[in-house]
Amino acid sequence: MINMNGMAHVVLTVSQFDRAKAFYSRLMPAMGMDNVFDGDDLCYFVGARTAVGIQPCKPEFADERFVQGRVGLHHICLRARSREEVDKVDVLLREMKAHIVVGASEGPWAPGYYYVLFEDPDGIRLEVNYVPGQGVLADDAGFNPAQDFE
Repeated sequence: MINMNGMAHVVLTVSQFDRAKAFYSRLMPAMGMDNVFDGDDLCYFVGARTAVGIQPCKPEFADERFVQGRVGLHHICLRARSREEVDKVDVLLREMKAHIVVGASEGPWAPGYYYVLFEDPDGIRLEVNYVPGQGVLADDAGFNPAQDFE
């Protein structure tokens, strides 16, 4: 068996680089992620055992927005250490006037699942969640990916 140690990084390609850069430059540091590279073609945040980068798309795609149901990325979920941290993200998103899809609330995916679901300026969906205990590995989790990832 290969023992993985989480996800190292994700890099998102965005059509509105300046807007996305402003969005992530406010959100990521508030969640403990430092901006370790801020260039014309890449902005990269590191912390909490992961990294998130954004880069501009090719010019021919500049008029496009993210479509969740297309081939590729569905959404990104970052893990919080408590329900209170999820609530803090919810408050920050409201201050930022971000598009919140689902405000901080409980979800059916695992016992105690608590999350906020939102979109960046390109419509890329992000989630911040907290799951106590073993999450979907718990005996009574009832995880059903067929219905849960619509």
